[in-house]
Amino acid sequence: MINIQKLTLSNGLRVVVHVDKSTPLAAINVLYNVGSKNEHPDKTGFAHLFEHLMFGGSKHIPSYDTPLQNVGGDNNAWTSCDITNYYLTLPAANLETGFWLESDRMLELDFSEASLEVQRKVVVEEFKQRYLNQPYGDIPLLISPLAYKVHPYQWPTIGKEIAHIENATLDDVKQFFFSHYAPNNAVLCVSGNVDPDQVFKLAQKWFGDIPYRSLEKMIIPAEPVQTEARHLDVERPVPADMIHKVYHIGSRTDDDFYSVDLVSDILSNGPSSRLIQTLTKEQQLFSEVNAYISGDHHPGLFTVTGRLLPGTTMSQAETAINQQLDKISSEMVSEYELQKVKNKIESSLVFSEINFLNKAMNLAAFELLGKAEDINEEVNKYQAVSREAILNAAQATFNPNNCSTLYYRSKQ
Repeated sequence: MINIQKLTLSNGLRVVVHVDKSTPLAAINVLYNVGSKNEHPDKTGFAHLFEHLMFGGSKHIPSYDTPLQNVGGDNNAWTSCDITNYYLTLPAANLETGFWLESDRMLELDFSEASLEVQRKVVVEEFKQRYLNQPYGDIPLLISPLAYKVHPYQWPTIGKEIAHIENATLDDVKQFFFSHYAPNNAVLCVSGNVDPDQVFKLAQKWFGDIPYRSLEKMIIPAEPVQTEARHLDVERPVPADMIHKVYHIGSRTDDDFYSVDLVSDILSNGPSSRLIQTLTKEQQLFSEVNAYISGDHHPGLFTVTGRLLPGTTMSQAETAINQQLDKISSEMVSEYELQKVKNKIESSLVFSEINFLNKAMNLAAFELLGKAEDINEEVNKYQAVSREAILNAAQATFNPNNCSTLYYRSKQ
């Protein structure tokens, strides 16, 4: 059981505290409720651009990294289609330095053409390096618009195209900041060797005066139900063919999330899982095969992907995958197999809660989706999934008309 204390400031900032006396350190995690789904179709990649801009200096602090390093701290951030997460760790005795730094960049960034130009170049290079010039890197750019036709999940967090970042103006950037990066659109979570009363006082001292902001009211269109199979066939200079199949599923907060997640684990979590055992070891069709879910805030995707061994045709690969998906959709999983994946999930959840930084991130995520206390129910929710629920989840997901398939062929 993770102990949790909470406070909401008058400007809407939610503050969550977890005390962990086993470490001399503390983690500060600031989670903003903004990701690539909050972008306009002709101005994509902004949430990810901000992940970089937030380290380029704020209103009163020209360098974010230097003061933090001076007190023995470390930091990083990441962006998804739903959220942008900033975190730092430092000695608990220097906790206030972290509050000073995070509050100043929530207040206002150092908006300058010079800062924008530096980070724009970094992001453009990342786009080229990770998505255009890396083997298999453009799969997200291909599969997202194949699966989504109206929802903004149709572009990855890096953005639709480089031009959107290259053409971003300082006014665009300011508008995005002030309509999303606000205390009333964020969760501040502190975990480690801290005193909750001191944390709440520091939160009031450093964040209390940041004004509540009017958030951009976006109507995000719901993705229509997919009614026919979609296919895309491409050739790229890569070492081996890949097949990538995606199926629409529900959101992270749906009741059947836990069933669908366990289906993915039965298929590919560990060497004894079905896809790995059957398709890589026994039939030797793939060098690697995987199944996973996106776990998005809005209805997401169930992905089944595999890298073909030489001599395996795309038709053989797809038939073999479909046979496994048909099997889990038509035959009840055994109690033993289901309990095995439940135990794996329970152990991974327990291990993830050992690290104080992980706890800060996870508590912030749960608070944003509902309430931080829900983290203590996760294991029970997985353990409560029945064999019937697994069968129902598989049947609802693996409908051929619900599938988008990418053939990613090696150009010989």
